[in-house]
Order: sequence, then C-alpha cells, then structure tokens
Amino acid sequence: MARVSRSSAPRLLYALCSTSSSRSPASSLIGGAFHLRHFSAGNAARAKPEKDPWWKESMERLRNIGISAHIDSGKTTLTERVLYYTGRIHEIHEVRGRDGVGAKMDSMDLEREKGITIQSAATYCTWKDYKINIIDTPGHVDFTIEVERALRVLDGAILVLCSVGGVQSQSITVDRQMRRYEVPRLAFINKLDRMGADPWKVLNQARSKLRHHSAAIQVPIGLEDDFKGLVDLVQLKAFYFHGSNGENVVTEEVPADMEALVAEKRRELIETVSEVDDKLAEAFLGDETISAADLEEAVRRATIAQKFIPVFMGSAFKNKGVQPLLDGVISYLPCPIEVSNYALDQTKNEDKVELRGSPDGPLVALAFKLEEGRFGQLTYLRIYEGVIRKGDFIINVNTGKKIKVPRLVRMHSDEMEDIQEAHAGQIVAVFGVDCASGDTFTDGSVKYTMTSMNVPEPVMSLAVQPVSKDSGGQFSKALNRFQKEDPTFRVGLDPESGQTIISGMGELHLDIYVERIRREYKVDASVGKPRVNFRETVTQRADFDYLHKKQSGGQGQYGRVIGYIEPLPAGSSTKFEFENLLVGQAIPSNFIPAIEKGFKEAANSGALIGHPVENLRVVLIDGAAHTVDSSELAFKLASIYAFRQCYAASRPVILEPVMLVELKVPTEFQGAVAGDINKRKGVIVGNDQEGDDSVITAHVPLNNMFGYSTALRSMTQGKGEFTMEYKEHSPVSHDVQTQLINTYKGNKEGE
Repeated sequence: MARVSRSSAPRLLYALCSTSSSRSPASSLIGGAFHLRHFSAGNAARAKPEKDPWWKESMERLRNIGISAHIDSGKTTLTERVLYYTGRIHEIHEVRGRDGVGAKMDSMDLEREKGITIQSAATYCTWKDYKINIIDTPGHVDFTIEVERALRVLDGAILVLCSVGGVQSQSITVDRQMRRYEVPRLAFINKLDRMGADPWKVLNQARSKLRHHSAAIQVPIGLEDDFKGLVDLVQLKAFYFHGSNGENVVTEEVPADMEALVAEKRRELIETVSEVDDKLAEAFLGDETISAADLEEAVRRATIAQKFIPVFMGSAFKNKGVQPLLDGVISYLPCPIEVSNYALDQTKNEDKVELRGSPDGPLVALAFKLEEGRFGQLTYLRIYEGVIRKGDFIINVNTGKKIKVPRLVRMHSDEMEDIQEAHAGQIVAVFGVDCASGDTFTDGSVKYTMTSMNVPEPVMSLAVQPVSKDSGGQFSKALNRFQKEDPTFRVGLDPESGQTIISGMGELHLDIYVERIRREYKVDASVGKPRVNFRETVTQRADFDYLHKKQSGGQGQYGRVIGYIEPLPAGSSTKFEFENLLVGQAIPSNFIPAIEKGFKEAANSGALIGHPVENLRVVLIDGAAHTVDSSELAFKLASIYAFRQCYAASRPVILEPVMLVELKVPTEFQGAVAGDINKRKGVIVGNDQEGDDSVITAHVPLNNMFGYSTALRSMTQGKGEFTMEYKEHSPVSHDVQTQLINTYKGNKEGE
C-alpha cells in the first residue's frame, strides 16, 4: 500500500472531510463524519481519484469514550449494562450485589469491598458495527490524576448525573477537567426510577451550575415507579424496554397524551442547537420543517465543536435507556480523526505539533497507565498516529531506549486478548515494556512527546517504614511500582536517620500511597511527621583562609585553602559554582577537584538547620601545599572546615518552598477563605469571578499548608477545591528562622 507523505496527509484528510462545496471548511470538518457515512461515489471520486485509504472506514467506526461522574451516580453500573447489551458479558452483576461478584470493571479487591472505582480500567465493546473503547474513571476527588490521565486519551465522554442528587460537587470538578482537556461530552441523567427523580430540575442545574449549553434529546414516559420508557425527540419515536434485563427495545409511536409536551421539548431542542449551529438556524428561522437527519447532523456538529451538550435519560439499574445512549455515542461523539491532538516536538524546544491521527503517519503513542499484572508490567497505550505491531521496535522518547513489543493485547477490565497489530485511535496494552506513566513511544522517525517532560519537583516529604521487619521486600516493591506509575512521586533515603523518605505534591497525594501500600501489598507502614524541603543560602561575601595540618608520625596531612564564598547572581541556572582563580602552582592542579568536592560536600548540609545550601559561589584564590604531606584527603578536609569557618560570616538565611495556590470556591465563602490564607501568612495575588465561583490565586509557604484540604472542605461545605504547585524557594521571616534553628538544635542535643 502506498504510504501517504506527511505533507499530503492534511490535504487528504481535508479532502475526505469536506463533503460539499457549499459548506464552509470549518463546519464541514466539524460535522463531516455524519456525511461521511452517506459518502456518495461521485464525491469520493472528486475528492481522491483512487479509493479511500484502507483505514478510513475503521477509524470512522471507532469511539474512545470515558464515563465520569460524581461518586455514586451509577457510572460503573452503567458500564456494566453497556457491556451486557454489547455482548461482552453474559450476565449482570451489581456493584454491591448480593452475589458478591461485583461489577466487571471493578477488578481491584479494594474496589469491590468498598463499591467504589479507584483505578480506571479500560475495556472495549462493539455496538452496531462500531467499536467503542470505554475507560471507566474514578469519581472520588482524591484520584483526580487518574481522571485527568484518562481524559487525556479520550475523544468524548459521558457525564453521568443523578436525577435525585443533581449536580454535585464532584460533577463540577469532573466537568471542569473535561473542559480543560476539551473533551466533547453527552450528559446522562440516571436513576429516573428513584423516589424524587426530577430530570428537568437536573437539566436546569447543569445549565446554571456547569454553564452547559444543553437540551434534552429524550423525554421520559412516567417517572419514579411509573418510569416505563423514553420518547426520542430527534426521531419522534417512543422506546420501551422489555425482557428480564431490558434487552428487547420496542419502538412505538409517541403516546397521544404526551404529544404536546414532546412538541414543546423538540422545539426547545431545535432552538438551543440553532443558537450555536448556523445551518440549523437558517432552516429554523425560515420555518422549514426540520427532518430527523438534519437535526441529528446539527446536534453532532455542535457537540463535536463543544458548543452543545445533548442530554439523555434513563435508569441503568432498571435496564432502561442504555441502548439509546449507545446510539447517541455513535451519532454524536467524534471519531479519532475528528479530534485534534497535539504533541510537543522535543527537537524544536517543545513546539506544538498537530497530529493528524492517521495510521499512515509515523507512530506516536502515549503510555497513560501502568499496572502490575500477573506477567509483569502492563502498559496501556493510546495510539495517536501510525501503526504498532507485535515484534516491532519502538523508541521511548523520554528515556531514548529502544524496545521490542513482545506482546500486544486488548484489555477488558483485567482480562485480555492477544492481537497482532493496532492502528491510530485505538487503546491497547503491551507487556514487558519498561517505562513510566506519561512516556511517549515513536518509531524513531520523529521526536514527539505527548506531555511536557518537565516534571514538577516534589514539595513535601514523609518518613515511612514498615511496622514488621519481614515485610521489607513487599514494601520496596510497592514503592518502586508507585514511582513508575506516578512521575511526581519520589523515594529517597535520609542519610542521617536511615529512614525511607517519600516525597510528593502534597499531603493527600502521599496519604493515598500509604493507604495503597497497606491495601494492595498488605504492608502496615508507620508514617513520620511531614517534612518540608527547606534550603539555606548565603547573602554576602565571606573570606576563608584555613590550614588543615595533622602530624601523627609517618605521613601527615597538610592543605591550606584561601578564597571567599558569595551568593550567585539572581536567575543563574546553577545552584553551586566553583571557580579556580589560583595563579601559579601554590596548589598542584591534581588537588583542585578534591577541593571542589570538599566544598560541594560541605554545602550539602548548612550549619543553620542542616539543609542543603543553594545559590553558592566558591572562589579559590590561593593556598599552600606540602611536597610530602599534601593529599587529596587533606585538601578535601581543609575545604570542608574552611566552609564551616566562614559560613556564619556570610549572613546565611533559610529558604522555604512557597506554593502557588489556586482556589475555586463559591462566592459566599470567599471572605472566610481569604481570611484563612492571610492567617497562613499567604499573599493573595489575584481574585477573579468565574460564574458563581471566586478564583483566588495566592502565594503561601508550604509549611503553613498542612491539613489544608480538610480545612478548605469544612470552610466551604465540601464545595471548594484547590490546586497547589511549587513556585519558588524564598527567605523566611526572622522569627521563623530563629524558631527553626532552635528546633534543629534541640533535636541535635536530644540525639
């Protein structure tokens, strides 16, 4: 098969997507896929003389979707029904069912025991000749890195809302993440069989709280115990669900007593869509009759352009409304070539490159999730471009390693089936590939990464150790695995106390991992007090002149160093600089590296609180050596003592990590939250209004941020959320410095 060159791929794709000359290129790209299904032979001939590329049809018949929602809205139950109706499983088990089997997608024991989803599991199914990859994502706020990673690889999503609970705090968080990653979405109002179900109240909440431009695609026939079926407003047909598990969908005419309501709701749907879709607006304003096909096309165009969110209804638990939702996924959510994905070109300083999503391009795949399987590490890959085959050599761009693909599988929760190859748009898993989460793989012809290679530095540390001595092996295995899964999680050793130190992006982050060690590896770990990574620095020049002399019979030690230390200029790229301004041979040149090493070693722990000294420049201007007694050790020791001697004279200060904290809280809690930040010695640098929320930006010392997630939840009734990232190390105030030094001295003496 002839390969399509990179430069011709955009034109080819454009030619394939533009289906009629009357429509603008933008709208044809957005709404093109519906036309593609009715692609006439004449159009095909005009667009491209030969037949369509081999991958064209399979790409159009592919959907990558996620199901996200607030905790307990029924995500996993909905996925279970989807798998049942698409024939992937042959019986239905409930999340907290009496049979104790648990839902298919909850494969971790902890998930079945608690009835919650922690890791996102990927599965795939087939519906009406379309392949759908479903990623079941967690709803708990503590697992948002999982949700974000899953959203990164999706092309569309279903936001599940509870018809009784309505729009809850986590629905707002998940919706915000979908907006950040520009994921087109459908809404599904679940649990219409429950007492107090009111889908129209939920729809209005979605419009007001989530700022959704949305309208119902369906109207329920009856509610609560009388919930019988649904009326489709696009096709104007009524659906009833018969059979023990609702597998027989019966299509009938709209009930006579509902015709007025259906006509009103259909008009509302057309009005809402025509506000964001010009083509439908023309027909609507011209009072033309709008056919089902025209309306479906318009809804698809508006959904893919993220201007409209169609709302479906049903009850997953009572097996009603799931099949029309699957039809909606196929009709309204985009296929992989309709979504633009960007990679960062590492050869051009992380410039953004748009990926065309065609299997004819070079291979680009993202490892978005790792799991410890029975046969070693299992890596989930989303392929953005190109083809991956079993036995191929691929290159990990982040590490530069060349790897052979030993085994390629398609995942179904925790079961797998072997496949020989997979092309762009698909989600697969590979075995035996050693990599970290977020790594990008290519075939070597390009150097793209899907995520930035700049991993933020950890800002908080905890000392952990296993309670029993014999569980050390499992403990270290757990830490190794978590390090690979999460690039922001680090493990180190404290040289003084010999304890294992874990570092991460915050308190909650580390708590989750300690809990997972306990659950998944059955290791009880005791946790020390959280520690902040302080630094020390010098503020003025200080001279040193130190002679190290030791005579003890036999060869002695002799070394003299003269020079000064000073702070590095602001904004310098290095944290330690050593300059040799020695003139002549006062110190033989072979001893200079030992002097540098001595100063480096001394700077590892400052005299104030024993933390590393940064932004330090050491200049050597003179010294003396002895022909017999001088050695590398003597000069190294002389440097260490010289540093300690002059350190106090350089007016050292302690630096603490200052965090950039972004809070999103409902406006009524703004005063309380701002007051609390001031109490924590924070500086508020920005305050914006976003709908009903206040967005506060502040710089707060990390040392004052412990326990903040709990405090924020109690201040805002669980509605506030915050993100925290490292900004810089800046000097602490004088009283804090005195307090830190006294604590350090007290600990020293206590030892």
